[in-house]
Amino acid sequence: MAVNNSWQEIRDPMTGELCLKMNHPTGLTILVSPKEGYRSTYAVFGTRYGSIDTSFFSEGDSNPTEVPAGIAHYLEHKLFESEDTSAFERYAKTGASANAYTSFDRTAYLFTCTEKFEESLEILLDFVQSPYFTEETVRKEQGIIGQEIRMGEDSPSRTVFFNLLKGLYHNHPVRIDIAGTIDSIAKITPELLYGCYRTFYDLHNMVLAVTGNVKPEQVLSVADRILKPGEDKRVQRAGIDEPFEVVSRRVEKKMPVSNPLFYLGFKDYIPDGISCRAPEDIAAADVLLEVLAGRSSLLYNSLMEKGLINSTFDADYFEGPGYGVWLFAGESSDPDAVAGAITAEIERLRREGIEQSDFEDAKKAMYGRQVAMLSDIEALGDNLVADYFAGRLPFSAVGAAASVTPKAVLSLLDSCLGEGQMTLSVVSPE
Repeated sequence: MAVNNSWQEIRDPMTGELCLKMNHPTGLTILVSPKEGYRSTYAVFGTRYGSIDTSFFSEGDSNPTEVPAGIAHYLEHKLFESEDTSAFERYAKTGASANAYTSFDRTAYLFTCTEKFEESLEILLDFVQSPYFTEETVRKEQGIIGQEIRMGEDSPSRTVFFNLLKGLYHNHPVRIDIAGTIDSIAKITPELLYGCYRTFYDLHNMVLAVTGNVKPEQVLSVADRILKPGEDKRVQRAGIDEPFEVVSRRVEKKMPVSNPLFYLGFKDYIPDGISCRAPEDIAAADVLLEVLAGRSSLLYNSLMEKGLINSTFDADYFEGPGYGVWLFAGESSDPDAVAGAITAEIERLRREGIEQSDFEDAKKAMYGRQVAMLSDIEALGDNLVADYFAGRLPFSAVGAAASVTPKAVLSLLDSCLGEGQMTLSVVSPE
């Protein structure tokens, strides 16, 4: 493949997977991972701006700017609109399937297509760089997002998750729903939206990742035509004073569910200002959770035999700027018994250690999942964006999965998952 000399090649030594990186003259970082033999193309245009960014410093500011919760999500909704049409109407002419999402630490706009890629990429880069807000359209959106917030409050699965975060975190904005609250979105104005847009939608704070059936020359051609140069404004998240202790050991809410839902979370210590744990730590966390609560673990099979969990049971490590949580979730007739069994198994592994065969099986399973994601162009594109914003190299998760050691896993087991950092959130039947 002929590659422009300005592209940097990044190749994973384990799988041979290729990523081409360019620092575009406008300030935007572009990542392209071509996949020969694929029919579809996936593009995602992201900014380092999420729901937790409610207090921040722009370059030269001595005091932080404070904005209402939910404004990043609100801005995501509004960017699809222009004065005369919407981005979705434009995509309808190219046949691309478009969407967007706001997470705790980033916002992303995306599409998948099988044809007319360059036309669809033009639409993506154009509308994200063309904000249009008026008093009337902002008021209209308050009703739409207000309804979305109320639906979230009526959702047992969403409630049990955010109640967990409220039980774990005193001050960190990760405890607030990504969409904000009815009261907070009522404070959003066109002026606030334009201010946040100018601060966070600077191309130096953004990344474009394209995967699948694509040539780097196609991406560069569109980028050269559509991207608008901007100054590097250097925005920084304000510091957060977050105690290591949890707010509450147990949170419960009654809702119309047939079976109780639960989230058991262990608060991890992530120093404020640190983007995330290193790839090696995340790989060790994934292996530890597989050993502890994977489908072949003693804990999982014991809980299944007792009828305390069903196939919805899962475990995950969830982290971002200034926050990290070890998660265990599912349905159970007795969530407290499940929580007790999990803490008992953690203590058993601390006393007895991890069997080498269990470690090897968990490591293979985790490595297999990482390699499999390289074949999914959407997962690959989203991971390229997430890794870029976290300061990780492309494919770093694959290398970390291959090199994780028992010592690293045992170190996490000894230093994390303490009962003093534990909260159990339950949604039980009314």
